[in-house]
Amino acid sequence: FNKILFILGNRRPVAYTLYLEPWHADIFQFLNERKTIDVKEKHACAIFPALWIPDLFMCRVEADNEWTLMCPHQCKHLQNVCGKEFDDLYTKYEQEGRGRRKIKAKTLWSAIINAQIETGTPFMLYKDHCNAKSNQKHLGTIHCSNLYTEIIEYTSRNEIAVCNLASITLNRFVRSDRTFDFDKLVEVTSVVVRNLNKIIDRNFYPLQEAKTSNLRHRPIGIGVQGLADTFCLMRFPFESEQAQQLNRDIFETMYYAALKSSCELAKIQGPYETYEGSPVSKGILQFDMWNVKPSDRWNWTKLRNEIEKYGIRNSLLLSLMPTGSTGQILDNNESIEPYTSNLYVRRVLSDEFQVVNNRLLKDLTELGLWNADMKNRLMYENGSIQNIETIPDNIKALYKTVWEISEKVIIDMAADRGAFIDQSQSLYIRTIELSERKVSSLHFYGWKKGLKTAMHYLLTRPAANPIKSTVDKTRIVSIVKTDGAIEKGTDTQEETTKTEEQNLARQIKQCNMTDEHGA
Repeated sequence: FNKILFILGNRRPVAYTLYLEPWHADIFQFLNERKTIDVKEKHACAIFPALWIPDLFMCRVEADNEWTLMCPHQCKHLQNVCGKEFDDLYTKYEQEGRGRRKIKAKTLWSAIINAQIETGTPFMLYKDHCNAKSNQKHLGTIHCSNLYTEIIEYTSRNEIAVCNLASITLNRFVRSDRTFDFDKLVEVTSVVVRNLNKIIDRNFYPLQEAKTSNLRHRPIGIGVQGLADTFCLMRFPFESEQAQQLNRDIFETMYYAALKSSCELAKIQGPYETYEGSPVSKGILQFDMWNVKPSDRWNWTKLRNEIEKYGIRNSLLLSLMPTGSTGQILDNNESIEPYTSNLYVRRVLSDEFQVVNNRLLKDLTELGLWNADMKNRLMYENGSIQNIETIPDNIKALYKTVWEISEKVIIDMAADRGAFIDQSQSLYIRTIELSERKVSSLHFYGWKKGLKTAMHYLLTRPAANPIKSTVDKTRIVSIVKTDGAIEKGTDTQEETTKTEEQNLARQIKQCNMTDEHGA
């Protein structure tokens, strides 16, 4: 582990995810490992636990039934089967008395939830959903995902799965008249498909197992960034029906465009090697596996006929990765996420800078509301504008942070677009209420919605609000007392000194809810 860090020059932290199924006899030790990390003595700080959960376990938890922990050497092949085949083999081993230990399923479930509350992990994916809705399921059982939980690809002793990724900036497709350019999205998605295929062909492969896998199955993963920015430019609050409809339309369009472009490549170069026997080769597309009917925006009948005749060049097409690093470069909000705050810190090699959401800044400036008092109040409110009375309600609705949006809306939108994502999506669960009951309820809600990825990280706000300690509280009191509002157009407080600004930036950093191992 240390060698890898040394070779990389420690420029980018190395991280791993270990996947385990909940029937494994060592499951409790696995859950506790991250709770007891001593960085000075262990190197597990960059090892993240993840669970690959079969439906049978969720059913046992829901019914408050018993669950049997087993040794994989004495109860063979459980990891190699899924769905009904797993259920039958697992119950057979139970009946034969091969288990190591019987427990209440809820006891293990409680341990999982409490580990997540304490550490943000383990990540969670649903094994049966991932396998049943995969275009690679004819190859064999899929055993795990990746570090960010958005890649669902087949692996074996002879093949190492490879993810070939690119993300599309969604807010660039919003026209000046606040309409969305779906035709342009089709065009750009098609370009990305062609370019990723060139990368597959021209790439350098350090391992033959990786080369074999990539050339046989040719999976790609097209993701997005700036979904929240797109809603904002369209003037759709994140929770609105318009935003939810646009969310569905965007990913249906991307799936259609990716399939169409992959089919066009197949006309010239032929389908990928393992195409025959796949769901798509049988006319089954991703939304069919979700029992979802697509809209009439695109000619799906014609595309199905083309695919039936020529096949497709890639086994997988869409996956929604986190885009924290590239999003900063392009000044976009991360991936599919709502805004975590309207005030954050931008870090570069030389320094770190306090930054206000540039779209909010533009709106407040146009309304004549941006001044030093507003800046001070925004810092006092920790990046939220919901309690600032002079800001109009329509602006407040547009700039709600994730802490002010229902968690179920986030899950609903993930399920809506999930019908068009043939891999998966890196899904953060952020909640203010960190209770076992609340987290359990959210997991069951997502499971019943059919999600593949239940959760990448569980995140909450920090217990303390260090930003407030840097604000002139006397001034804040006087601001609030002015009819409970900030007077429009005033600028009665001088800008804080450079030293105070740097101190503020350092303290805001502690509240910045970014992915701890990058994107």
